Amino acid sequence: MWKKTSGVMVSAALILALAACGNNGGNNAADGSANQGGNTDSGNAAAPQGESTDTPAQKTTITYWTDDRHDQEYLKELISSFNTSNPDHIEVELTVLSENYNQSVDIAFSGNQAPDLLRIKSANTGTFVKKGYLEPIDAYLTPELTAKFESLFLDEVNRFGGKLYSLPNTGNTLRLVYNKDLFDKAGITSPPASMQELVEDAKKITEMGKKEGIYGFALNLKNPKSAFDRSIREILSLSGHQGLGYDIKTGKFDFAPYAQVITHFKQMWDDGSMLPGSEALDIDPLRAQFAAGKIGMYMSFSTEPGVYKDQFPTAINWAGALAPTLDGQIKGTSEIVSAGTWIGMSANSKNKEAAWKFMEYLYQDQVMTTYHEKGFGIAIVPSISEKAKQPDIKGMEGFLVGEHDSMWPVSPNVTPEGANYGDAFFKYMVSGGDLNAIVQDLNTRYNDALAKAIEKGEAAAVQDPSFDPSKL
Repeated sequence: MWKKTSGVMVSAALILALAACGNNGGNNAADGSANQGGNTDSGNAAAPQGESTDTPAQKTTITYWTDDRHDQEYLKELISSFNTSNPDHIEVELTVLSENYNQSVDIAFSGNQAPDLLRIKSANTGTFVKKGYLEPIDAYLTPELTAKFESLFLDEVNRFGGKLYSLPNTGNTLRLVYNKDLFDKAGITSPPASMQELVEDAKKITEMGKKEGIYGFALNLKNPKSAFDRSIREILSLSGHQGLGYDIKTGKFDFAPYAQVITHFKQMWDDGSMLPGSEALDIDPLRAQFAAGKIGMYMSFSTEPGVYKDQFPTAINWAGALAPTLDGQIKGTSEIVSAGTWIGMSANSKNKEAAWKFMEYLYQDQVMTTYHEKGFGIAIVPSISEKAKQPDIKGMEGFLVGEHDSMWPVSPNVTPEGANYGDAFFKYMVSGGDLNAIVQDLNTRYNDALAKAIEKGEAAAVQDPSFDPSKL
């Protein structure tokens, strides 16, 4: 479901319809801005004799798409302030997409209905650059902005082929989110340290609370890859493995460690310890169930404290903790994700100067400091993190960067033929099968895709035989 503020509801079907229609008979201005109120008068008709010919300054409308929901109220405030105060008569329209974000962006670009600005993250920036969706921003940078951010310009993160496409703001830690009240009722004294303990604790909570609709664990399995990228990724990185199936030491994909986690997830599924209906659950409905006290544990990003403060206020006693590892031993570091990027400019935008002015507005120190202090993300820009106060938000203390958090090398982002690893492992979770054969199939298809991407110059194999995940 898509939610849009300051504008009309948009859907993928509408985008395709608009693309098919082509010329809309002049209902949109040549610069792509929407005609306000359906009035097709250009404002150039002669005024009645004796009346002023002055007309209001024409607005330039730019659109911003994001799949973030945790910060949308703050973003709305910023947009409202910008729209009423900027001297260039720029008006920003915000669209919040709740699911299928990358697919929606693809549809928008193919239908020539792309936004002017879009939220980009480490998982999609490289793909968007390769598809030609993003505009380099090097020419817009002032010396002041360069000095502020240049220590965080990273190849294959925000800089590709020597060109810069985004500036950083915050990063997100990954944690186990748990209901302390349910732990107490089930006789659990601390968060699980190993995957076996996670399975056992989830079973205890379910046995204690099932009659009241309470279950030990949940995953947002409506999108399996999204669910695993916010859970298995954390478990594996703390266990000493790159969390997206890539082996940095060999420069190849190897999903054998991934399969070890999946066996424990399948056990919770088979035990009935997962919230019923998890296979159709998106992240916001999951959060709503957690806020209502119906879920013992799940895994997610450091955005959660802000979510439970503004989006799903809750009275339950909850906290964040390091995720369990495969065997209870920490052999790596928890990956700080989505660091290095924030907002990208569309290469198709007809209002690039206006779009940049809004980007520049968002990259002000005060905006970024407040973003951190409100708990929407953890500041990684040195000049911001040095002066920003720690967020005074319930639960945030469990997500703050500590000795077990670090940035990991970027793994190649490839698209294999056939099912992705999320769909393949989810099918095994619910239906069983030959797990070794699934791993071998994924390894073959992902490494074939990697080889083809390298041959085309679309990816690079990060290989470091001496890589030590405990020393990042």
